[in-house]
Amino acid sequence: MSKAILGTKLGMSQVFAENGDLIPVSVIEVLPNVVAAVKTVESDGYNAVQLGYGAVKEKHLTKPVKGQFEKAGIDPVKYLREYRLAEKPSYTVGQTLAADIFAAGEIVDVIGTSRGKGFAGTIKRHNHQRGPESHGSKNHRQTASLGARMSGGGGKVFKGKKMPGQLGGVRVTVQHLQVVRVDTARNLMLVKGGIPGAKGSLVMVQDTVKPVK
Repeated sequence: MSKAILGTKLGMSQVFAENGDLIPVSVIEVLPNVVAAVKTVESDGYNAVQLGYGAVKEKHLTKPVKGQFEKAGIDPVKYLREYRLAEKPSYTVGQTLAADIFAAGEIVDVIGTSRGKGFAGTIKRHNHQRGPESHGSKNHRQTASLGARMSGGGGKVFKGKKMPGQLGGVRVTVQHLQVVRVDTARNLMLVKGGIPGAKGSLVMVQDTVKPVK
């Protein structure tokens, strides 16, 4: 059965392979995850498991969320994330998962929220080219033409046009990353390459949806 776990991005480091190669890795702290709910086709119409992660004070919870934890008989957690499964889950409510559900050499996908960079122009946001730098040019970093002249009312900006706006702060999935090392003693997982999010942000590590053929 496919699996997933929640963790905290700590940053990047590097390790050496047995042959001496230097491998850049992202360090993920994976504290124990608790199974908050189990959903099946018979009861909910689909198969899924709901994972809870992180400590939280009870005063920060709303009554509906607090009641959910009381019904499940588990301590309150800060984050709840649902992971869909193709087959009926074998997890039980209250079960604890650790980083050892993954092993070195496995291929995973990492999901997180990219770093928010505020309002940005089209050059930084969409990698557009800048205008000419010569004298007389009044278009250096401005947005280019927005809409062609059309009959019956002039130009029109079509939906989906690449324009300035908010950059980052969105859900991002980096696929096909290799697990380099799992340190169960320190609750750490090392994944080759970069993963989305700022330091201290929540990430989900799951089995890749594009396995190696």
